[in-house]
Amino acid sequence: MNVYSNGEDITQGGWQLPLAEAFYSIQGEGYHSGQAVYFIRLAGCSVRCHWCDSKETWNARNYPLVDINNLAAKASDALAPAVVVTGGEPTLYNLGPVSRIFREKGLQTYLESSGTGALTGQWDWICLSPKEQHPPGEAFYEKADELKVIIYERKDLQWARQAAGRVRPNTLLYLQPEWSRWPEMMPVIVDYVKEHPRWRVSLQAHKFMQVP
Repeated sequence: MNVYSNGEDITQGGWQLPLAEAFYSIQGEGYHSGQAVYFIRLAGCSVRCHWCDSKETWNARNYPLVDINNLAAKASDALAPAVVVTGGEPTLYNLGPVSRIFREKGLQTYLESSGTGALTGQWDWICLSPKEQHPPGEAFYEKADELKVIIYERKDLQWARQAAGRVRPNTLLYLQPEWSRWPEMMPVIVDYVKEHPRWRVSLQAHKFMQVP
């Protein structure tokens, strides 16, 4: 769990993390869509999807290291009931300290991850968004409360089926169109969900609401 590829750990065991952005907004995706949450987007990603809408966060060197006590204080001051730790890919780092501090502040802790790193920390909700080019570790399949698969093209449904076969029976399943392709993919997703009603549709509702 290092910031730099040369193995240099500059996070002090997770007490400082490279922060791309932090803000209070409305969750627009998946199970908690519509809920007010405080977002913490960490920089650094090893998955690097070609359709990613936050490519600027891939290089952690471009972002400051922030003391996690400061992050927790700002999240608590925002009156958010929950904090979402996302990326980039947050599991590049030890998330044990930051999740513990949030919980001590009385905040619900949500993690959004592709599952490619180690699962650390204590989480009230884990959203796994697996990517075929860099599959998750087994721990994420076993712990995921929510499986959210991004559909860029029709063949991604096959990957969604494979991923769904590895999570727990009570894990919630979501198909979400990639934003630039949602007009083309929405009919495909709707038909699939109607044929396989365990799945649900997720939209990036925050983009329609024009909030961060």
